Amino acid sequence: MEASPHSPGAPHKPTAETVEARMKIAVRDIGIPPRPTILSQIEQEAAKDEPDFLHLARLLSQDVGLSAGIIKVANSPFFSFRKKIPTVQEALLVLGLKLVVNTIAGLALRQTFQHVPNMERFWDASAATAETSAMLVREIGGDLGLRPADAHTFALFRDCGIPMLMIPFPEYREILASANQEASRPFTAVEDEAIGLNHALVGAELAEDWLLQRDTCLAIRHHHDRAVLDGEHDVSLRARRLIAIAQLAEYLIQQRTAQSQTSEWQKLGSACLACLDLREDDLPALAEACLPATAT
Repeated sequence: MEASPHSPGAPHKPTAETVEARMKIAVRDIGIPPRPTILSQIEQEAAKDEPDFLHLARLLSQDVGLSAGIIKVANSPFFSFRKKIPTVQEALLVLGLKLVVNTIAGLALRQTFQHVPNMERFWDASAATAETSAMLVREIGGDLGLRPADAHTFALFRDCGIPMLMIPFPEYREILASANQEASRPFTAVEDEAIGLNHALVGAELAEDWLLQRDTCLAIRHHHDRAVLDGEHDVSLRARRLIAIAQLAEYLIQQRTAQSQTSEWQKLGSACLACLDLREDDLPALAEACLPATAT
């Protein structure tokens, strides 16, 4: 005899909240890397009324990778300072503390997953997208309600779930290749079907654990969701614009370099432009202003 819907043996249809909770448990089982201590140390000093730049420089200089990374960012063509920046202290002064903190977070993220092989192109692409996102915010102007540093951080962390999934799922590179070429279904739907998890959910969990801003975490969670970009869900306009800026930055880079091609602009591009109040005709001028000549 079939069980009554209310009998103890009856199956219960899981709610959306239950599914989300189960997925979060699965994410925890993978293991989220702890937030690096140096981030807290830098933030504590930066929050003071009069931060000690010498102390900050000494903190950063203890880690060769982080100090070299900060100097590299300061000398990147995206900032175009008139002179070469040779030291960590000078990099702190010219970049500003907010951008330095965000950059350190991105560099620490890369260090956290340095044991994941063959990811150099991934990290370089994330850095280029982050820098271009910041440039786009500057170029488009203040009406967006975004700061360049926040767009930079989001783009650095947007795909941080990818290296996390590389570790427990050896087949994940093939899944990524399939998702990149999927012309109609959401990117994350391909991942969910293959392994029951997706990099957006995993990345949002890491971002929350690393104490990134709420809008940044939301944007990471939903950055492949067309309905969110269209305003169909209760996600802030600021989070939606973070998604749109990074997607536009990635698209402009792909158009310039013809590398790392995906189908995401085909699926999300029109929604991104609408979210940013831009037209397709605006893109050539934005590319000219925001992509350095070396991005080829």
